[in-house]
Amino acid sequence: MIINIHGGPESQFRPGFSSTIQYWVNELGVAVIAPNVRGSDGYGSDFLALDNAELREDSVRDIGALLDWVEAENTLDDERIIVYGGSYGGYMVLASMTHYNDRLAGAVDIVGISNFATFLENTSGYRRDLRRAEYGDERDPEMRAVFERISPLNSINRVNKPIFVIHGYNDPRVPVSEAEQVYAAVRRNGGEAWLMIAMNEGHGFSRRENQEAQREAETLFFRRVLRLE
Repeated sequence: MIINIHGGPESQFRPGFSSTIQYWVNELGVAVIAPNVRGSDGYGSDFLALDNAELREDSVRDIGALLDWVEAENTLDDERIIVYGGSYGGYMVLASMTHYNDRLAGAVDIVGISNFATFLENTSGYRRDLRRAEYGDERDPEMRAVFERISPLNSINRVNKPIFVIHGYNDPRVPVSEAEQVYAAVRRNGGEAWLMIAMNEGHGFSRRENQEAQREAETLFFRRVLRLE
């Protein structure tokens, strides 16, 4: 199974056609779950604010609750689950791995945030204040201490399952350094990490040749980690 976590964080999964999800289901034979965790759009302003600043990890606990539900279902294989997501969803992927490593088979992190402090310091200036309103201000010592506690990079030693990190070198939103530092940390700890960086891409892959290469590489990763025939 693939748990596909949306970015934003103020976004929402809605029913609709996705060639990626159809490919996973039809060609790989996996189930796909796309949750709207706390902080997602579409459920009112109170729900939207339930993951702001110090509440950030409450949304990660929603993934834990989802794993509990999967374990209770007789039709789903709770020993072969990958978490997958991009941008803020990439943070959720990494955070889910640091909290639920023993319950997950692996992860795909696309243009994800690995450390909120370094992300805010290095994101493009035109976005910084907007992101501080959502995540908190890294210049505030109390908030920075929260970032130190919750940033996946600082707990990556808990992870011993394979992680695939994908990023665009010219990303103005989430700097490529977020990918490089988590990849280096996993490898330094002796873990299995895959890395794909496209030198001519930004926040996600827009060129067809890169999208096709990403899909092929992800397929190899899925087949290996989920032990697919």
